Amino acid sequence: DSYLAFVAGRARPNTLHAVAHDLKTFFTVVAKAPAEVTAADVFEFLADQRGDRTVVRMSDRESGLSARTIARRLSTVSGFYAYLVARGDCGVEVNPVPRGLSTRRRGGRTRTVPLVRVPRTLPKILAPAEAAALLEALRTRRDRAMVLAMLLGGLRRCEVLGLRLGDIRVADRSLFIAEGKGGHQRVVPISNEFFTAVGDYLRDERPHGIDTDRVFVALKRPRRGEPLSAYGIDEVLAAARTRAGVERCTCHMLRHTCLTRLREAGMALEAVQAQAGHRSIESTRIYLHLTNAWLADEYRRAADQIEASHRAELLAMQELTR
Repeated sequence: DSYLAFVAGRARPNTLHAVAHDLKTFFTVVAKAPAEVTAADVFEFLADQRGDRTVVRMSDRESGLSARTIARRLSTVSGFYAYLVARGDCGVEVNPVPRGLSTRRRGGRTRTVPLVRVPRTLPKILAPAEAAALLEALRTRRDRAMVLAMLLGGLRRCEVLGLRLGDIRVADRSLFIAEGKGGHQRVVPISNEFFTAVGDYLRDERPHGIDTDRVFVALKRPRRGEPLSAYGIDEVLAAARTRAGVERCTCHMLRHTCLTRLREAGMALEAVQAQAGHRSIESTRIYLHLTNAWLADEYRRAADQIEASHRAELLAMQELTR
């Protein structure tokens, strides 16, 4: 409980719930008190999470839970034990979660490889026709404004839900993101189409005289006027996806679609990083691989330059031999 209170003071509610669930899963599997857990127990937990190795998914050739989920759970457990070691009053002196496995390379050098290899997969995005169909299937001005915030501004779900009335900067055509990932704040520009949608929602649908300054609230009873939840926005998107006939669509796919289109349109990678709120440029580089049209154009431009250079060299050599 003290660790969860510690996490609650420095993380979002969704993160807190995930940590609590991961720890409950771990200790249910190992069935030991925290001070009794060893590295062997961690490896047993790892095997349990991987499940039946004779049955694998076609998408990533893995069994059981995804590698990303298992890695997150190991990270949660490791963080918990780091906390216990730091406290020094819980009977735990060493973190039982190995940092990785040491392997020897050619030349006698060693390196540490992670216990779980997480594949770097390309995020899925919506085709223009799918995005248009999704927008057409939304039933309220509120829903349209929320989707456009992600589709045109690249906001995360939590950032959309965290918007307050004072965060909408109409004069600057921008949004102040006060509750970004990791507690980081930023200001992002966003299209006029979003401001038209959110203006329509605030004028025609948002209840008056409510106690919250959150922009997006529930419109139906019994929660009418209360801040919209993550479950609420997911429910809206799932229903619209079904009506639109779109096979798959999540809030994060809308964000990925926005950032990919911005990069395809020629927006500098550093600008995409600022728009996305990425702390590291490495997180943004994924969009270099997604923008196929941009990549093809860049390749053709470089190939044309190489070919022109070769032609110039051949002409110069022919002139010398004459």
